Amino acid sequence: MAVVEKLSGFRKEGENWFIGSSLPSDLVVVVDEVKFHLHKFPLVSRCGKIATIFEESERQETPFNVTLEDFPGGADVFLKVAKFCYRGRLEFTSRNVVILYCAAEYLEMTDDFGEENLQSKLENFFHGYILKHWKECVLALQSCESVTPIADKLQLPCRCIDAMSVMICTDSSLFGWPMKMYGSVQSPGGSILWNGINTGAKLHSDDSNWWFEDVSYLGIRFFERLIHTLEGKGVNPKIIARAVMHYGTRHLPGLSRWQGEQTGKPLAVSSFSISQSNLDPKSLLETVVKLVPEKRGKPFCRFLLGLLRNAMIMGLDSKYLDSLERKVGMQLEFATLDTLLIPRFFDSEILYDVDCVERMVRHFVSSELDPNSIPHSDHDQGTSPFSERLKSVSKLVDCYLAEVASDVNLKPGKFHSLASTLPDSSRTLYDGLYRAIDIYLKEHPWLTEKESEHLCSIIDFEKLSIDGCFHASQNERLPMRVVLQVLFFEQMHLRAALANYLNAVGSQATSGIDTAPTIIAQQNQALKVNIDRMRSRVGELEQEFSKIKDQMRKMSNQQGFLGSPRFAFKGMGCKLLDPSDAIVDSREFSRRA
Repeated sequence: MAVVEKLSGFRKEGENWFIGSSLPSDLVVVVDEVKFHLHKFPLVSRCGKIATIFEESERQETPFNVTLEDFPGGADVFLKVAKFCYRGRLEFTSRNVVILYCAAEYLEMTDDFGEENLQSKLENFFHGYILKHWKECVLALQSCESVTPIADKLQLPCRCIDAMSVMICTDSSLFGWPMKMYGSVQSPGGSILWNGINTGAKLHSDDSNWWFEDVSYLGIRFFERLIHTLEGKGVNPKIIARAVMHYGTRHLPGLSRWQGEQTGKPLAVSSFSISQSNLDPKSLLETVVKLVPEKRGKPFCRFLLGLLRNAMIMGLDSKYLDSLERKVGMQLEFATLDTLLIPRFFDSEILYDVDCVERMVRHFVSSELDPNSIPHSDHDQGTSPFSERLKSVSKLVDCYLAEVASDVNLKPGKFHSLASTLPDSSRTLYDGLYRAIDIYLKEHPWLTEKESEHLCSIIDFEKLSIDGCFHASQNERLPMRVVLQVLFFEQMHLRAALANYLNAVGSQATSGIDTAPTIIAQQNQALKVNIDRMRSRVGELEQEFSKIKDQMRKMSNQQGFLGSPRFAFKGMGCKLLDPSDAIVDSREFSRRA
């Protein structure tokens, strides 16, 4: 023990450490090319590994040289261990407990080589202090990153994760305060503390997310293990999904742009030291995609679409892309136009990834039409959730088509394929789809008549509004056959509208309701104005219809393949009415008025 009594401290000279002692050094330990000039007795009496090396060595030179390969923590940690062997003071913290524990395991510093050796002291500190405090547990788990293999052998990360999961699943007021590592310090009752004084003010926050910010500073491997542990303990999948969203938003570039809701103001990081640059973005993204649970909602859908963009940029495997597309497709009604406009990042002439959107729409349709997922009785109800979701997606798809229609490199086949993905029942009005096709025809004037007709075949002209029919009947970009169909259905719409107006006038005249004469006069005047407009439009339609009949008759006489104009209309799926039935005579209005 003479060496310990004459110890005055360590000093460093270049890459050499010397112990302040009057006795000459008889042991040199080399760690990462740094030499420690020490004495055999203090280290051999504490370190089983060094004792074994000394006993098995055939060389007995002085000083005795020992090289420690792959020592946990390097020379800095070994210096702390050496001080402990010389009975120096060694302070344990949440940041160094794991690395010291691994070093003690490496050197075999058990109680077999001295009472109250380093390993037993560290175990008492780890079990009695670290695992009982949230902050210390998180920091200790974070420090396992650099020594994961040895730490896993000692089950240190597993013990930290188990302790954290128990705290997450337990009422936060039951295990020590302050609980959070960020934000305002709170009392056990939830009041904000100022200099240790209870202010009485309450924090208005969701208690289920108090741990999101802290665990977002863990490495992806430990975060994944924590999430799996929480799933095993039955934590609500919605909470887990929000935690994954928070983690992904913090670490993945540009993902916060696609978040529908902010998770809070940025917090100054003072307790954690992990850097995002230490995480491989591709492996991190793959893990986040695997961790994302099944959840529905607008913010979550935006998050998934943000992940999909990142996955395409980083070139993730198709299985990850398919998984994201399926999850988005299952809740496509929550998507927005800006999130669906996904650019084609590589090797493509077109601006946007239309194929990706089409796949997501097909996932949506297949999930909505699955009889196992939706009761059969809901399919026949116009107000059912199924019907509302379908209508919402149809409007979204029509807006998307209108946006991508201006891309001159978009092939008509791709446009048609996406537009026809949804069933006919999804659209109550076809005005949105007509607008998209009109934009496409305008930006692609080189299309043949056949290609234009093929595009327009998607439109159910019977479901065009009166304004839509009016615009289409005067649209020079539409093929002749399409214009004929529009004119026919516009006549039908106008006849129905006129009949409704006339019925309204008749019912007002015969009703027994006591209405002021001035109000009746105003209503009648408004009805007359509308009837005059419709009468004028019907007259225009009669003239256009006659001109087109003449043109079709001339074409049939010249080409010889049309027997009559009526044949042409039947070939287009239109049923011609007799003039007396199809067109209301203008004299009829004056008689009823």
